[in-house]
Amino acid sequence: MRMVRAIVLTTVFLWLSSFAATPTPPRDREHFEHATVTYDWVANHSGQKLRTFVTRPNDSPGKVPVIFFVGWLSCDSMEYPDPDNTDGFGIFMHRLIEQSGYATVRMDKPGVGESEGDCGKADFRSEIEGFQAAFDAMAKYSFIDLERVFVVGLSNGGGFAPIAVGDHPVRGYVSCGSWGRTWYEHMLDLERRRLLEENTSPAEINTAVKAYVPFYELYLMRGMTPGQVIAQHPEWKALWHDSPDGQYGRPAAFYQQLQALNLGEVWQKVNAPVLVIRGTGDNIMSRPDSETIVRTVNQSHPGHARYLQIDDMTHSFTVSDKFYDPVIPQVLTWMKENLSSTK
Repeated sequence: MRMVRAIVLTTVFLWLSSFAATPTPPRDREHFEHATVTYDWVANHSGQKLRTFVTRPNDSPGKVPVIFFVGWLSCDSMEYPDPDNTDGFGIFMHRLIEQSGYATVRMDKPGVGESEGDCGKADFRSEIEGFQAAFDAMAKYSFIDLERVFVVGLSNGGGFAPIAVGDHPVRGYVSCGSWGRTWYEHMLDLERRRLLEENTSPAEINTAVKAYVPFYELYLMRGMTPGQVIAQHPEWKALWHDSPDGQYGRPAAFYQQLQALNLGEVWQKVNAPVLVIRGTGDNIMSRPDSETIVRTVNQSHPGHARYLQIDDMTHSFTVSDKFYDPVIPQVLTWMKENLSSTK
């Protein structure tokens, strides 16, 4: 009996050892023809380690300008290892990395990629703290010229990008498909446009928007989750098509903290040049969402902000299902003009 037990234990031990000895497959990584990637870490105030991706252009021995990317709302990585990637945001960043001759910095938010945490539970504060830490960390890279920093905000990130920068001076901001109003205004506008795209009748749209006004007030301004709002007002159940605890894969607290931001105050303090880009085919961020940034900046600093409208371009930089190639030289030309004009 002891011999049988010993054989069984030995077999189990060998079986478990075979799993322990199995090497972890290497993680797919990005490859660039004209740049080299450094993988690093920063931490937010919760102590979560967040992955950063820092690229340095090849054949550039001295200090170079840098593009700091502030990412979108969803829980998607800013790393794109697939060489056949077709995502517009990924193509946009990849081409700027390859064609600019500048260094770049990206960060994966909590719970995304190799970053610690749970993106589905992470609030806005934990995310913005990470971007602020990533911006501060640029000082340790000897090849980055901190006097020539451009900040590119994509989608949601283009609205709060100056908060990621803090008090650091920058040469300019590029805000792509973004927002400068309150999140409450953005969502009411988005709900109306969604209903229009679903061919809802005008009468039904009018009735729904009237209900969305108090719904989003309770959700965004009174601190209730969508589920709690519906429990209190079951007549609004048909309005909601997302999670009872949040929206678009993020918790309710994330959006409540976005609503608490004063982007008017944020952007009126920006005295650097600003380029706001939006396509007429963008069904996520409206023209008033994006144009508000331009108006806010120019009211305080006349002529500092420019609005670039691209006909038929979608939220993800595509026209007729193809990436809109001219947007890259348009961005790079604007950056180079601002570098030369502020020497």
